[in-house]
Amino acid sequence: MYSVIQKRYSLQTSGRGFYAITERTREWIAETGIQTGTCHLFLQHTSASLVLCENAAPEVRHDLELLIQRIAPDGDPQYQHNDEGPDDMAAHFRTILSGHELTIPVTNGKPALGTWQGVYLWEHRAWPHTRNIIMTVQGLFDER
Repeated sequence: MYSVIQKRYSLQTSGRGFYAITERTREWIAETGIQTGTCHLFLQHTSASLVLCENAAPEVRHDLELLIQRIAPDGDPQYQHNDEGPDDMAAHFRTILSGHELTIPVTNGKPALGTWQGVYLWEHRAWPHTRNIIMTVQGLFDER
């Protein structure tokens, strides 16, 4: 039987950085009972991102933050938009570059991630925020 199941959940960040959500994604997919299909994650914000990233070496995430700071620095005097502070426009640009959604295959009731892939929420703002993610899992149940 084919089904579509959707859930919204919130994640509290403590400011800029990467927040692992691989386990939460894995658990929620398992709760749906769907064995084969897709899991779509959608972040309802314009100043944070969802990314697939190296999950074993934290230096990768550190280096990504350094690189994005070079591309989209906080407080650039040419920015016109700074309603919420010097990191406001930079956060929006970082989200456009890195994305706000992911689609992950579901195989045998689990996210079909590569060995070194992890799912992360990447907070681009300097201070804490509550971030909302909508997870939609669709596919087939095991009908044994």
